[in-house]
Amino acid sequence: MYRAPLKELAFVMHELIGEDRLSACPAYAEYSRDIADAVLEEAARFAEEVLEPLYKSGDQEGARWTEEGVRTPAGWREAYKAFIEGGWASLRAATEHGGQDMPLLLSTAVEEIWASANLAFKLCPMLTQGATEALQLRGSPDQQARFLPRMVSGEWTGTMNLTEPQAGSDLGSLKCRAVRDGSQFRLFGQKIFITWGDHDFTENVIHLVLARIEGAPEGVRGISMFIVPKILVNEDGSLGEQNDVECISIEHKLGIHASPTCVMAYGQKDGAIGYLVGDENRGLECMFIMMNAARLSVGLEGYAMSERAFQQAYEWARTRVQGRPPGWSGREAPTIIHHPDVRRMLLTMKSQTEAMRALALYTAAQLDLAKAHPDEAVRKRCAARGDLLIPVVKACSTETGIEIASLGIQVHGGMGYVEESGAAQILRDVRICTIYEGTTGIQSNDFLGRKIARDGGEAIRELIAEIRSDLEGSDASGKLSQAVAALEQAVKSVLERITSEPQSGFAVSVPLLKLAGIVAGGWLLAKSAHIARGKLASGDVDTEFLHGKLATARFYQDQILPQAQSLASIVQEGAASVIEVDEHLASTSDC
Repeated sequence: MYRAPLKELAFVMHELIGEDRLSACPAYAEYSRDIADAVLEEAARFAEEVLEPLYKSGDQEGARWTEEGVRTPAGWREAYKAFIEGGWASLRAATEHGGQDMPLLLSTAVEEIWASANLAFKLCPMLTQGATEALQLRGSPDQQARFLPRMVSGEWTGTMNLTEPQAGSDLGSLKCRAVRDGSQFRLFGQKIFITWGDHDFTENVIHLVLARIEGAPEGVRGISMFIVPKILVNEDGSLGEQNDVECISIEHKLGIHASPTCVMAYGQKDGAIGYLVGDENRGLECMFIMMNAARLSVGLEGYAMSERAFQQAYEWARTRVQGRPPGWSGREAPTIIHHPDVRRMLLTMKSQTEAMRALALYTAAQLDLAKAHPDEAVRKRCAARGDLLIPVVKACSTETGIEIASLGIQVHGGMGYVEESGAAQILRDVRICTIYEGTTGIQSNDFLGRKIARDGGEAIRELIAEIRSDLEGSDASGKLSQAVAALEQAVKSVLERITSEPQSGFAVSVPLLKLAGIVAGGWLLAKSAHIARGKLASGDVDTEFLHGKLATARFYQDQILPQAQSLASIVQEGAASVIEVDEHLASTSDC
């Protein structure tokens, strides 16, 4: 049974990050620790009482395609109604459109709770949120007035439609076409893998669709974005007739069975009516607004599912009686948490979950400051830091989430492989997260190509310098300093050859990204341990929690950080073994 880690979230938000810098932003002048705590407590109550009970039943029943539309599992419609009545859909949206304009820091913490309690459910409001932000930044005043209030309230949901059967992640190859029809367009084509593309939660779904206007340039330069409502919206805001858009099937997936992954057909009759968002042939820029927000949201799903896996594995290890660990002298057989390797697995799960949570919330706070801080220099610096870390959060958290969910099964032993235990569902559900919004390879290419090479490594050097500054006099300075030095040398090595030998850089971009994630996580855990020591020295009575922070930081330092050296070695020396092998991979197979 999942329980929201409110104490852990509060520690990261209030002690590690703090409200001081956010409160300096006029937009967040009313934000406070008390407000954050109240929101998180209510989110925890909703997650534990409403979303958590639907987690397993939703997996077992799944979403169903019918000729009348997609139907969600029993109880899910009612849960969504309660979700919007509670005001949760509007948490992050601008007040001018009916939102609450809460900081990204707080909404990221809330999203973690939704994802841990019920990942399949969480995906629906996440995509609406991304569509809302795209329209807030690129929609015309008329489009904003017509669509945003009911999207912000959750009365309507939103999607993003990128992928096509023949194109996959190669958006330059998309064929969905848009034909001019007066002030609007008619769209023809098919999109696949559209999460929550159809459902029975709301009477309208607002699709943001990438398509190519007839006569537009080839490749990504000729892509435009369109609003394509499921039900057309009249000028007075009332609903009109059904648009020529239809979900023609849903996928049968490994996990997140209650989340419908739709195949959407546009223009099977006269063409789906769509409205151009922003300028022609600039649709990819609009879509990246959604994708950037979604990458942080998907990243947090990785450690959110890690938290769920850890809680379940810990409870099992605490109560399961089996075997005798080496040196055990008690008369009764102990629970398996006394076995050294079980403790190792649990500490691996706990420490990496805490590291990734700290990194995601830190990144969210940087993006808040980039958006709202009154000092332009601070905004610029924080924007660079947030942009640098988004692919790290997305890729490292989700890759780690899979590893931790797998460890959760291992802690359960044979029972973990049996569906009734629930451990397997976590692994099945989280597996998609490394693929959503760009695979790990796409994230690492972005990290190296756009976030490091483009500015000559300036942003990552600033991060390294800040970590070094924080390390002065720290108890964690030894191993963390070595890991920081390994990252610095790896970055230098890649930058020296990326221009003349780009393949040699991108062949090791994933190890480089993982190295950055391990170092950044170690840095934030070391800072957390320093804070915990100070609170213990001052007489803080929550000693068990604070000693837990020290234990996870120590374990991370001893068993996770040393991986930095081997990853740095791969970055510096491992490219040739990738790029010097032909497409046959030196196969000896007869296939």
